[in-house]
Amino acid sequence: MTPRISKKHQTNVAFQGEPGAYSEAAAYLHFGHDITTLPCETFDQVFYSVTEEEASQGVIPIENSLAGSIHRNYDLMQRYDLMITGEYYLRVNHCLLALPGVQLKEIQRVHSHPQALAQCEANITKLGLSPIAERDTAGSARWVKDNEDRHAAALASRHAASVYNLQVLRENMEDNPANFTRFLALSKDTQSVEFNDEEDFKTSIVFSLPNKPGSLYKALSVFALRDIDLTKIESRPIAGKPWEYLFYIDFAGHIGTDVCSRAINHLNETAPFLEILGSYKRHKNNNEIVLE
Repeated sequence: MTPRISKKHQTNVAFQGEPGAYSEAAAYLHFGHDITTLPCETFDQVFYSVTEEEASQGVIPIENSLAGSIHRNYDLMQRYDLMITGEYYLRVNHCLLALPGVQLKEIQRVHSHPQALAQCEANITKLGLSPIAERDTAGSARWVKDNEDRHAAALASRHAASVYNLQVLRENMEDNPANFTRFLALSKDTQSVEFNDEEDFKTSIVFSLPNKPGSLYKALSVFALRDIDLTKIESRPIAGKPWEYLFYIDFAGHIGTDVCSRAINHLNETAPFLEILGSYKRHKNNNEIVLE
């Protein structure tokens, strides 16, 4: 798969988790296989690695179709001066992984991140397995491999099975198949992705508003008046200012177009603070993609 965005020196991509994590799979699928991935223990370290140019890009999850927004990463976007350069929707397919040669009837316990266990609760119960919470999905796959436990399985990605040489006993363990995670690509580059009239773009911004009646209505109206589609709205508290909020908005369009730039200028008249986080190509292909 070729990279969706082309930039110079785009070789190191930081992600949170261990090798085999869903975030690493998203990095390969978004940028292509000709990259070097940099595992980070925390989301903070992903942002730091890109800021300090230890990595040229970072990949972070920002929302899941079942679990909602990852608020920590919204807050980190304010702490670090990075730009959003792309997005990728990853179909989350939880696989039951075990040591090579192990049969399903031998499995007694299943290890994984608590969220993954919760998303597969009905199928875990149906198989009569005991859930064991771990720090992350890829780490649970590594645990099964390192401990050589024939009675233990992990809930993780097919990518993790390849990394840790495990076999896939069962795919699609999730109870709800409409399970997607939206990932953002981050860069220290302050320039937006090059605009092309023939492609669909999305722009992300963050702003504050005065605490006055109708402020939010007026802010959103600058988009409604111009028929600009809002694809995401998220509010986060402002640290040190109780009951005041930052508003994160994603909308369809590129900041380079007249209609979008006029909307931003209009919003800037009433917003005490406004920052453009990036204009980037929209990812519309939500079909399931398997990373071997």
